[in-house]
Amino acid sequence: MRYAVEIDTKAAREIRALPRPEQRRVIAKVEALADNPRPAGCVKLSGAPKLWRIRSGVYRIVYQIQDQRLVVTIVRVGHRREVYRGL
Repeated sequence: MRYAVEIDTKAAREIRALPRPEQRRVIAKVEALADNPRPAGCVKLSGAPKLWRIRSGVYRIVYQIQDQRLVVTIVRVGHRREVYRGL
């Protein structure tokens, strides 16, 4: 089962704002979510019941999994100290 990966417009903007090497790492992690939306090291966020996060260096990728539709939606991408604000 392969999941479709959708990137929210705000998350796409946040990815484009990252330094080029970090963009490549984040995009590789996002693409890997299509094969395994719950990889080793992923954490379900306690404040938001439907959100998960994975780490990519000092950056965090926050996403939502819809198992019924086989869709992973990237919600936020940002530095670890800022990404959780406003969730």
